[in-house]
Parts: sequence; structure tokens; C-alpha cells
Amino acid sequence: MTDLTALDAASLATKIHSREVSSVEVTQAHLDRIAAVDGEYNAFLHVSGEAALAAAKQVDDALAAGQDPASPLAGVPLALKDVFTTTDAPTTCGSKILEGWVAPYDATLTTKLREAGIPVLGKTNMDEFAMGSSTENSAYGPTRNPWDTTRIPGGSGGGSAAALASNQAPLAIGTDTGGSIRQPAAVTATVGTKPTYGTVSRYGLVACASSLDQGGPCGRTVLDTALLHEVIAGHDPRDSTSIDAPVRPVVEAARQGATGDLKGLRVGVVRELHSDSYQPGVIASFDAAVAQLKELGAEVVEVSCPSFEYALASYYLVLPSEVSSNLARFDAMRYGMRVGDGTMSADQVMAATRAAGFGKEVKRRIMIGTYALSSGYYDAYYGSALKVRTLIARDFDAAYEKVDVLVSPTSPFTPWKLGEKVDDPLAMYLSDLCTLPTNLAGHCAISVPSGVSADDGLPVGLQVMAPALADERLYRVAAAYEVARGPIAR
Repeated sequence: MTDLTALDAASLATKIHSREVSSVEVTQAHLDRIAAVDGEYNAFLHVSGEAALAAAKQVDDALAAGQDPASPLAGVPLALKDVFTTTDAPTTCGSKILEGWVAPYDATLTTKLREAGIPVLGKTNMDEFAMGSSTENSAYGPTRNPWDTTRIPGGSGGGSAAALASNQAPLAIGTDTGGSIRQPAAVTATVGTKPTYGTVSRYGLVACASSLDQGGPCGRTVLDTALLHEVIAGHDPRDSTSIDAPVRPVVEAARQGATGDLKGLRVGVVRELHSDSYQPGVIASFDAAVAQLKELGAEVVEVSCPSFEYALASYYLVLPSEVSSNLARFDAMRYGMRVGDGTMSADQVMAATRAAGFGKEVKRRIMIGTYALSSGYYDAYYGSALKVRTLIARDFDAAYEKVDVLVSPTSPFTPWKLGEKVDDPLAMYLSDLCTLPTNLAGHCAISVPSGVSADDGLPVGLQVMAPALADERLYRVAAAYEVARGPIAR
């Protein structure tokens, strides 16, 4: 009998829509898989078994009545990062301050999933309020990497990536503020896309840094990720940053790329994202991937983006500044945790609640951001960071005058051991060196597995970057490379 949890989403959709198997069968198989293995991985914070099966039955009933599938992925279940609001399940953002909180409204992305007939299996673990690169900052315990349970699954969306890598879900949703979709994808040998900023609604996405946050699709193949991308993308008048533009033809591009022809495509290797300080196995894997792109017909040249050198410093001023503003809403007065009694003033209740409810990394970033925005320091820190952000965008623009896409390793390192960098925040931040520039510019990027490192046999990712509103280029290149690379042995 076929193991339904081992199939990719596109194959499952074909079987469901032809009524070879039912969505209920597929959903139940994944719920059984979660029950059997998630105690080892801690990928899920909440499992929505009844709701998922009810959604699956609706799909089956519609198909039985002769109706067309609601979407190309109708009936295929999905894991949702616990940062999108849901009216039928808690939204905790991995934080004690929101423990048990059920939102009064669905996020736009949640609504799109429901309308597409995609059963939501549950909410996945994450670094608290999406702040971290290892999913160790979750208030509900760390997620473990299915490749090696002593190692991190990346962050902040390690739960979604681990759910995919352990066959607990065929599809997942993440968010990417500085690499939180792409870096977990890289270290778990899955696929993850950070779409162009503003092309996937942020309404109902609990904000970390509003000018950087972007929801995006995750899968085990490039085509699966493209199919999900088209489901969740689109203009939303409830999101003031939403771009009123047609959804990019990413599925068509993925299918075109799978033919293996990249003739005429110009690929730029970013000099500043190819360093001797990176893990040797990562560089070797990346160089092999670039050679493969050449074999597929792409023209490969080196490009320089000198301002990328300052991306890390800029990002870790812009993000904390926005965090200090966004997280001020958690004041113990309206929702979430409340610590204190009738003898305490509002200020005392707020202070006690935030002290008890926020974790160490969240507190660190709030303090950094508050300092950077304070009188006398605004121009020196936050203002300067915004100027660097502009320079990074200009470097991208100059590079894209010469090439169609840029490539780099997704992360300089393979997954490290749990606890190894918890007490060294700077070492943790360095894992995002390659992914940060795309967020600062508002552009798009994808991580696709590029094999395993010869150093330790752990996964490595290839990052493909493209200009804003050119998301289809990512999928063409990633799909062509995926076919040429072949299966990754585990």
C-alpha cells in the first residue's frame, strides 16, 4: 500500500481529484503520522484534527457531487506557522504572553487556504514572535531537525520545515523577516520561498517587523511550493502594503524550468556572499550547484554588491526598532497573559506581564530597538540603518541590470547542535548573512536543496534571488536545478 505521507503535494492532489484516494484518507494519514512521530520533533504546537478532517470531507463531498476542485491543491493538508490568526485554533507566536489566545478573525492567508479547500493540520512551532534562527527561542520547547534530532531545524520557522522534512505535512506556510523561511528550508533539505514584499497579505500575520515580514510557501518540491504560492498570493485591500498586481505565473515557470533548459538566462554569483569564512562543505556544494547551472545553459558571471557587507548591521537596527513599536501592543490590558492583582497600577501590571510573558531574545530586541529610536540616537542608529538599506536596494538594482537572477548559499552553515549558540546571539545572527539583503530590499528569493555537506552529511541550500515582482524567475531556475540535481540521499 502506498504511504500517502511520503508523496509530494502535486501527486496527492492528482490522486484526490481523480478520487483514487479521498482527502479524508490523506489528512488522516498525516494526522496519524503526527501522532506517531511529533513527540520526537516538536514541530506542532497545536493539532487541529477534527477541523482538518471536516475540511477534507467538504472537499470529498464536492468532488463526489461532480464539482471542480476549489484549487489545484484542494484536499491536500498543510501545516500553518503559528503566527497567522485562526478562529478555530490558538495563535501563540511561540510566546507565553499569548498562550491559549484564539483570535476573533482569520488572517487573509488563512481564509485563502480555507477557500482553496486546503485542510489545516495544525499550527507549527517557531521562535517567539519570529525572532531567532533555530526555533530554540520558542516558549514551548525547541523543534528538532529530522535529519539529526540533536540539531536545530533553522528558524524562526523551524516547525514548518521540520513538519515537511519528517513527512508530517506535504505543505507548510512560513514567514520570512530575514530568512525565516529560507534558512530552515536549507537546513532541512526542503524548499521555501520568500515572495516579493506586498504580494502575500500580511493581514492577520502577527507583526514582528512590518517593513520586512512576508508570509510564504514551503514544500518538499519546487512545483509544490509554486502551487501553494499561487494560492496564497494576491492583492488584499485590508493590508495597506499589499501590491495591487496580478499574481505571478510561478507554476508555469516551475513547469518550464523542469524541462531543464536555462539557455539565455544570466546568473550572477554575489562576491560578497561567497566567503572563506563559510563552512567548507557549504561552499563546495554551492560551487557544484553553480557548475550545474552552467551545464543547463545559463551564463554565469560574478557580480559585486558592496553594501551587502553592512546588511547584518542595518537589519539588526531596523528590525529591533520595528519590534519595539509592534510589541508595545502586548500590554496586558486587551488580550493575552495578565500578571498582577487589584493592588497594582496599570504600569506595574504591564511591566510584570511583559517580564513574565516575553522570552530573553524578545526582550533583547525590544531594548535594542527602543534605544535605537530614542532621542539623540535616532539619526545615528536607525536613520543610518535606513540609509544602508537604500544602498543595498541600489546594489541589487545595479546587479539586475547585468543578470536575471542572483545566487548564493542560503546559509553559511549546516544545522548546528541544539544549545550550541543559544548564549552567543551574534553567532546566531551570522546564520542569516545571505538571506537578509533580500528582505531589506523587498525582493524575492527561494531556497532549494543543493545536497549535503561533505563535512558532516547535513543539508545545504542554494538560494536564488530575483527582483521585486519577478518571482517566476526563482521557480524556473530552482526547478531546472532540482531536476538536474536529482534525489538527495538521506
